[in-house]
Amino acid sequence: MTIEDKDEADKCIEIAQTAFLSGNLEKAERFLLKAERLFPSTKSKEFLSRVRASASSSSERKRTPPSSPSASNEEVRRRKAPNHQAPQREYTSDQLDAVRRINTKCKDYYEILGVTKEATDSDIKKAYKKLALQLHPDKNHAPGASEAFKAIGNAAAVLTDPDKRKQYDLRGEEPVQTTHSHHQYYARGFESDLTAEELFNMFFGATAFPGGGPAAYARRRQRSPSPRETHAGLVQLLPVLVLVLLSMMSGFFISEPVFSLTPSSKYPVPRETVNLKVPYYVKENFHTDYQGSLRRLEMAIEEEYIVGLRHACQRERNYRDSMAWKARNFGDSKQYAEAQKLRTPSCEKLQAFHR
Repeated sequence: MTIEDKDEADKCIEIAQTAFLSGNLEKAERFLLKAERLFPSTKSKEFLSRVRASASSSSERKRTPPSSPSASNEEVRRRKAPNHQAPQREYTSDQLDAVRRINTKCKDYYEILGVTKEATDSDIKKAYKKLALQLHPDKNHAPGASEAFKAIGNAAAVLTDPDKRKQYDLRGEEPVQTTHSHHQYYARGFESDLTAEELFNMFFGATAFPGGGPAAYARRRQRSPSPRETHAGLVQLLPVLVLVLLSMMSGFFISEPVFSLTPSSKYPVPRETVNLKVPYYVKENFHTDYQGSLRRLEMAIEEEYIVGLRHACQRERNYRDSMAWKARNFGDSKQYAEAQKLRTPSCEKLQAFHR
């Protein structure tokens, strides 16, 4: 087994997570089995067991008739509502128990995530991922699922931030009564800078729920960037700033051309090459400052001049052919004759050098 196999297995697990959240248990199981073949791991085995348990639970619910005397109170509650009421979305007793545990029984962030105070950053992230898959409002429709999902998100955001976790451990938890009928325990001053849905997307990717999640999370709150985010932005801009600085500095080391093919205030002195008699212009101090080979310089001048003539000749021919094509296309014989008479001075000069 290679690193490539492990990477491919991780991709299969991510696809399986997305399929599981969307309710496609068959696809999730298929990709988890593929991950096991590529690179067996505890993560894929545990996830596969949970997927198969969910599939088994779903099959049992389908086989149990609605009027069965063994139906539980929760199953009776999920029966189809009368026509004048909106139908309630289904949920399992396990999902409801998970929501109730977080909303009514947990007293601090560690208890919410089900970890100890000695838990590592990796342990906290692993616990959050497991709970997020159970409590996301798009998957868990039990009452209070949204509040529980926010709670685990806030807990993970605080405990995975070293500074916030240190302050939280020093100050401890502080009970706060919410507007709900039950109590939720948070710590004042330790709310996350991210929304629960933003944190979820950081762990699972923005494509975990293509629809963008429930309407409760559709609006993202506006917030000022934290010092850490500002610092990260500056670090990302650093390579660009270095490139700009180097390009500016390179201008100081590039000397001006010795000659010009056109006269100007910098190149007012006319000269002519010995071989092809190509006119060029130099600075007033050319005779005293230039220390190189004059023969090589004039060879370079002649080469640049001929290359320029070739380009100009090609443009002149293209223009003449274009005018002739238009005249022929519109049946204008007079315009066609004029197009044939168009001169190409650059081509004439180029031919003169080859005689």
